[in-house]
Amino acid sequence: MNAPYDGDRGQGAGGAGSSGEPPMPPGPGQFPPTPDPYLQAAYDHDPYRAQDLSVQDPVTEALYDRAAHPPPPAGTYQQPQPLYQQPPAAQYAPDPRIWAQAPPPEPDGPSRHLPYGDDPETTQFVGVDDLVSQASQSREQPDAFAHLLRDQQGPAGPSPVSAEPEPAPAPAPPKSGGRASGLLKSSAVMAAGTLVSRLTGFVRSLVITAALGAALLGDSFTIAYTLPTMIYILTVGGGLNSVFVPQLVRSMKDDEDGGEAYANRLLTLVMVALGVIVAIAVFAAPWLIHMMSPTIARDEAANSVAVTFARYCLPTIFFMGVHVVMGQILNARGRFGAMMWTPVLNNIVMIFTFGMFIWVYGTSAESQMGVETIPPEGVRLLGIGTLLGLVVQALAMIPYLREAGFRFRPRFDWKGHGLGKTIKLAKWTVLFVLANQAGVIVVTQLATSAGKLSGKDGTGFLAYSNAQLIWGMPQAIITVSVMAALLPRISRAAHDNDPGAVRDDISQGLRNSAVAIVPVAFMFLALGLPMCTLLYASAGTEAARSMGFILMAFGLGLIPYSVQYVVLRGFYAYEDTRTPFYNTVIVAAVNAAASALCYVVLPAEWAVVGMAASYGLAYAVGVGVAWRRLRNRLGGDLDGSHVVRTYARLCLAAIPAAVLGGGVGFAVLRCLGEGAFGSLVALICGGAVLLGVFFVAAKRMRIEEINGMVGMVRGRLGR
Repeated sequence: MNAPYDGDRGQGAGGAGSSGEPPMPPGPGQFPPTPDPYLQAAYDHDPYRAQDLSVQDPVTEALYDRAAHPPPPAGTYQQPQPLYQQPPAAQYAPDPRIWAQAPPPEPDGPSRHLPYGDDPETTQFVGVDDLVSQASQSREQPDAFAHLLRDQQGPAGPSPVSAEPEPAPAPAPPKSGGRASGLLKSSAVMAAGTLVSRLTGFVRSLVITAALGAALLGDSFTIAYTLPTMIYILTVGGGLNSVFVPQLVRSMKDDEDGGEAYANRLLTLVMVALGVIVAIAVFAAPWLIHMMSPTIARDEAANSVAVTFARYCLPTIFFMGVHVVMGQILNARGRFGAMMWTPVLNNIVMIFTFGMFIWVYGTSAESQMGVETIPPEGVRLLGIGTLLGLVVQALAMIPYLREAGFRFRPRFDWKGHGLGKTIKLAKWTVLFVLANQAGVIVVTQLATSAGKLSGKDGTGFLAYSNAQLIWGMPQAIITVSVMAALLPRISRAAHDNDPGAVRDDISQGLRNSAVAIVPVAFMFLALGLPMCTLLYASAGTEAARSMGFILMAFGLGLIPYSVQYVVLRGFYAYEDTRTPFYNTVIVAAVNAAASALCYVVLPAEWAVVGMAASYGLAYAVGVGVAWRRLRNRLGGDLDGSHVVRTYARLCLAAIPAAVLGGGVGFAVLRCLGEGAFGSLVALICGGAVLLGVFFVAAKRMRIEEINGMVGMVRGRLGR
């Protein structure tokens, strides 16, 4: 730091002023000048300091004109302005996000240290998102070099130009973690809601299996229960889930009313369309059951039970669609939790309903109830309870909408307000779902036929659905939650024609979900048998074992299934619904062809196991096609090397973990048996070994996503 020369120092500087006048000592009652914190002990070795000031410079004393420059009267000597001043201490810790921030001066004493790097409160690691999105929000910092300007202002005292009063310090801005922390927070809320929803849904499937068994009666109810979901997705569900979120985001951004009128028109249109669809579906219930399963339709008792169940379940299409539209309106407004938490109410109602059935009639193993012996009152109880669950789920969204400031007002002015464009976009999504459901219908027909031909419990469509429910839980909890929070952001980036941001968000979604998806997929492969023998023990050991083998066959298919889901969000962000349709046609065709081959080649009791493996194979083919098309859409770069490297290293860490964990689980089952206790011990011991080996291997391989997750958890725990 360059100090000013002596001529600018003025009186009290310790040297002659510009006129040569020596400084005068303070008068009586005056306080000595404030010591300079930067020049302390600078003149400790001055031999003239203890002598009279006039003898320090005889020439200056002889030439000094006291008549022209008389000394100040006694008692008027003003305290000199200190040469250097300690800058005011900042109210808050230094913010490393401010570019080129000047560090404060070192403190006095022998224990000097720089705060940067030593103080953990001032050492932070921020990413590009934080630097870009929060730099404009940072508060102004005091100028640490302001004392240099004050030194150049001449003699002591204020400048003749009146300075404006210093403004009051601005209040500290609210702390924000940037886009990444907001994404993690939204994903955490949705993941928690989805986790509870999936767990209660899983309990629901356990209660249904215990009440109806895993034979033809269970298959009849499962087909009737899944039929409304299939029709809903075939008609309006595909467009609502994928197309209308970007449209709602755009209407909120472009419309003067924040998109409220558009949302009201959309909700009104969907309600009218779903009402018509429900009326047609209830009338055509026998034909729909025959389409889903000719095997059940040819059995008179099974067909009667299935049609009755279907007519109770089909009105749920209306409430299902209303719930989804309300949830998408909330998602577009940044409220992600309600859509994930309200399905819990549906599951609770259904658990209570089937619990009452078991309380009245007993479990399937106790009553040996089938399609010929189930009473009409029991069918009516289960049908009303199933319908009531969806009604409660839809009505529970209304308080959340009111809290978000949305008021539903029916609007029938649909023409000329953008809904035509949305319906045009949804056309390809409907075809997409149609192709997907065509494959599901083929599998349903083949699975029910194989179950009846085998004559064994747990080899039909109910076993396939139960295993698929367990297999899909990680996908719904992790991948869907992450992408539900990312989809509005991807849509905005696509709307702004920023392919780099779309690519980064897709890559982030793939890599963040892979940390959990990959080890869970290998866990299903290694420990699927003890999982099902523990959870479905009420259906009998034979049925539980069959479900375990089906779950093991599903296992590794979870990885391409999750990747396919994330990649397709990129096309939907660009309002491209045609490409996902063609991709799904390929997936459905491969799935149907491979399942049919398994039905023909494999024995009846193993046909459904082969169909489960075909499901993952079909999505592996679909991922290759979708990845190449999205990469070309984004200019030939989809961060492929980074993503593939992450998945490959996670798989390499999971393979030895699955081998060791599966071996431990199999050994425990051999020793303790396949009952509930033996399955529980095998699952705990095998799972602990698998996760422990995977974590150690991943840490050794320095997989950055694992390290980042561990660092985030430790930061949350304060360790």
